[in-house]
This record gives sequence, structure tokens and C-alpha cells, in this order.
Amino acid sequence: MKLTILGSGTSNGVPQIGCMCSTCRSEDPRDKRLRCSALIEHEGTTILIDCGPDFRQQILSLPKFPKIDAIFLTHEHYDHVGGIDDIRPDILFGDVEIYAEDLVAEHLMARIPYCFTPPEKRYPGVPAITLEHMEPHRAIRVGSLDVMPFRVMHGRLPIVGFRIGSLAYITDMKTLPDSEWEFLNDVDTLIVNTLHYRSHPAHQSVPDSIAFAQRVGARQTFFIHMSHFVLPHAEAERMLPPAIHYAYDGLTLEIPY
Repeated sequence: MKLTILGSGTSNGVPQIGCMCSTCRSEDPRDKRLRCSALIEHEGTTILIDCGPDFRQQILSLPKFPKIDAIFLTHEHYDHVGGIDDIRPDILFGDVEIYAEDLVAEHLMARIPYCFTPPEKRYPGVPAITLEHMEPHRAIRVGSLDVMPFRVMHGRLPIVGFRIGSLAYITDMKTLPDSEWEFLNDVDTLIVNTLHYRSHPAHQSVPDSIAFAQRVGARQTFFIHMSHFVLPHAEAERMLPPAIHYAYDGLTLEIPY
């Protein structure tokens, strides 16, 4: 199974507009952090986790335009769904289904209702998207992949993480309910959010994320959803414990399924 990190940044992206901090001024490409998204490919099946406002830029950066079989949404915040209108080119290669919890689907219908109108009423050129119901603890089969959503708390907002084979993907988490730890058993690769070094009411800080990763005990952990307050990659990476790393845009990993 192949994982590509399309975006490793938080909602403002990095560099942040108007900022002159060392991370925003860095010329290291690993410090150019688009909004969070990931592509997973396995035996002819490709799924996208979240589709933020940088999706077009992210997908054009790939050496080959992928046929996306399904999109899985963690939650409804704009930095995770703002690129849905840009999936129109993928419709040329077949239907695309979006899996979302009911609350997320309601927000999408309110924001971009034209994307979900019946075919006979659809304006020419808009994406033909099917919204599919998703809920925690009910696995979804897409081609060769089984995707298991589980509950994550983004401050007080319930969102989802995903277990896919030996991979666990979590973004925007502050806490994990006790009932959900079983979905992290025997994880090989953990992708999890870290915002910056200070405490935050809705996101893990770097110390929080390190403690969480060490409790999970995955073979390798990569941090995502980082703000510009995280030091430049080369410097920040040296401060992490073994087997824990900062992800960066374009990072690809081969993970046992």
C-alpha cells in the first residue's frame, strides 16, 4: 500500500500570508505545507482522505493524474473540504463517491448544493458526486481497500480517523475516547496531527502528539497538520524521539496492508 502526503499544513497553510518567521521564510521545500490531505493506493484502488482548498495544486504536482475511486472526509471544516468542486476533472474517468458522516454531509449540501443535485437538474460542468453515509465502527470496502472509521475528538467536535490495513490516519485530534484505542492495535504506520508547541483547545501540541505516538507504539509515526510555529523541518526533526518524524508535502511511504 502506498501513502502520499498531499498536504501537511494546518488551516492557514505554510508560509502564512504576511509572516516573516523562520519557517515561513525557509527555502526548504519541506517547509511549504499545503492544507492536509492524503492519497492511498493499493492494487488498483485509489482513495483520497480530505479534499481541501489546495487540492488542485496538490493533484497537479503528482507525476500521473490518478483515478480517484472514493473520497473520505474526516470533518466539515473548510481546510478539509474546500476543494471538492475541483474534483470535476476526475469525473471524466468515472464516478466519485464521497463518504461522510451525516453532519458533514449536511454542511456540504448547505455550502455547495449544486454539486449534489439530481442529474436531470444539474448545471452542465459541475461535478457529479454521490454522497454516501459513513459512521464510526462500520467498515467500508472500496475496491481492494477496507476503511474503518473511528471516533476522534477535535476539541468538542466529534470527527473521524481512519484505520486502513496497518495504517492509522488521524487529523485535527485533541483527544481519543477510551473506546477507540482498540482501533490502533498493531499499527505499523501512524499519521497524526500536531499543531505547534503550545497547548491548544482543539488540537494536539507537539508534546501531546509525542506522548500519543509513544502510547500507540507504531513502527513509524509522522506528524501532519502543522502550523508555521513548528520550527523549520531540518531543525524540528532533530528534536523528535526515534521513529517519530514530521511529514512533509510529497512524502511517499510504502506500508504493509
